[in-house]
Amino acid sequence: MIITEPTPNPDSLKFLSENKISAIGTEEFQKKDIKKINNRFVKDLLNLKGVELVLLSENFLSVKKNKDTSWDSLKPSVIAHINDYFQTHNEPILSTNDSETKSIENSEVEARIMKVLDTKIRPAVARDGGDIKFKSFKDGVVHVELQGSCSGCPSSLMTLKQGVQNLLCHYVQEVKSVEAI
Repeated sequence: MIITEPTPNPDSLKFLSENKISAIGTEEFQKKDIKKINNRFVKDLLNLKGVELVLLSENFLSVKKNKDTSWDSLKPSVIAHINDYFQTHNEPILSTNDSETKSIENSEVEARIMKVLDTKIRPAVARDGGDIKFKSFKDGVVHVELQGSCSGCPSSLMTLKQGVQNLLCHYVQEVKSVEAI
């Protein structure tokens, strides 16, 4: 059964499933990169008229549409696509076979930043159908990437400055500001 939830971004909708969607964490896919995507489910979803971005997480996926497409026409297609997948597959949409192993050596400060992101910020952002990825830390500035419903959301700048930046500055003294890339 698929349940939908609105997100703060009116062009994004969150689809929750009782099935595990991703076994490798949260990953974002954009229509502009469709030629580089190997996952058939993701490619087919991005090929639906109006779909611009898909974010897959452990138990939900978010779809961001263009402004010309209505949820009334798109939502049933997305739900059918998810249901069709789980009727014929008994495994997550994203599995370890789909991921590229990325090893990042983190400084002690970066490790503390990522711990705050993982434990305090990411769960809140996920409730709204999005994700936040650590990109870099230099000269007191943390660079992050907002994904899923958060990408292009009208309230994302407020979330970034009043939520993410305040928490990171509180828990990691070395952090002075947070910027989205």
